Amino acid sequence: MTAKQIRYGMVGGSLNAFIGEVHRKAIAFDPRAELTAGSFSTMEATNKETAEAYGLDPARVYKDYKDMAKAESAREDGIDFVSICTPNYLHYDIAKAFLQNGIHVVCEKPLCFEVEEALELEQLAAANNLLFGVTYTYTGYTMSKVMKDMIAGGKIGNIVAVNAEYVQDWLIDDLMPGAAADQNLSVWRKDPKYSGIANSVGDIGTHIENYVHYVTGLKIKRLLATTNTYGHALDLNANMIVEYDNGITGAYWTSQIASGHLNGLVVRVFGDKGSLEWQQEQPDYLRFTPKGGATQIISRGTGYIEEAAGAVSRLPAGHPEGLYVAFANIYQNFISALIDVKHGSYGGKADFPTVSDGVSGVRFVHAVVKSAQNNSGWVEL
Repeated sequence: MTAKQIRYGMVGGSLNAFIGEVHRKAIAFDPRAELTAGSFSTMEATNKETAEAYGLDPARVYKDYKDMAKAESAREDGIDFVSICTPNYLHYDIAKAFLQNGIHVVCEKPLCFEVEEALELEQLAAANNLLFGVTYTYTGYTMSKVMKDMIAGGKIGNIVAVNAEYVQDWLIDDLMPGAAADQNLSVWRKDPKYSGIANSVGDIGTHIENYVHYVTGLKIKRLLATTNTYGHALDLNANMIVEYDNGITGAYWTSQIASGHLNGLVVRVFGDKGSLEWQQEQPDYLRFTPKGGATQIISRGTGYIEEAAGAVSRLPAGHPEGLYVAFANIYQNFISALIDVKHGSYGGKADFPTVSDGVSGVRFVHAVVKSAQNNSGWVEL
């Protein structure tokens, strides 16, 4: 397939929206895809401004995502997939509309509010033979993939414990009476109407759940949790103990009031032959400690990486890749799978987070909230 034969559209993600611009820039890394349609904002002027900035045909700029799904589905040159970059409360309805119109989907996380909705989207995608990606970004980093390969290759032996945290401080002002936090651009995340039943657990806790599963293959069997709202409607801080399907346990912490921490996703996996640690703020490095040996810092882009995943690296060692590339790697794999689908050669496996991962994330959020509301009792997933 030649360049620019994968057409995509976007719902949400206007020019002033942080995440939409990240998605567009990440997809632009791939010469095979181009933005051809969109419904970027319910505000007409903003919608038009975004479309003009990307040179879209005005006829393919839609006031409503439902109109977009129907119209694009009916065109011979209609979009191949849609990228959904809206607040959480819109994910389900938008994804469902495009799936029902035969259009592949990539959606921001968390997938939706309710487990039943998530399962419906999973079933719709399967019934219509459609790809459905969910942008759990951090699995796109090269060293995340190397970590996964190292664990699968037995370099730390059998996993005996997991420790992970994702901590930020951007809502620290919410701890103060008369907080000035409403000035934050993402203040909608604190509102149940737009964010659902959780804030920090849904926003960043789901990244922990997905990342650990991605690199280890472990699935959570049950969990117990505490959440802290500090008088607000939704959680700003949470602690979780999880038990995996193989009987071992892990500890997770998610917070948006941890002063001095910006975007601190850290995952530590301990085995009976060693340990691995990855930090999102230093994503090009992986800390490996073999049992009885010295700690090694493995750097992306180096020739000594034995794992095949090391080849994902796009730049030489010492040149930081960063968030855009992590997103781009997820989209690259999704686009490659979509091209295979169009050629009738898709084998059903690809390295990107799927709708099933999204379902797991929704289950996780509900289990955490249920446990916290019931004296931190165990909740089965």
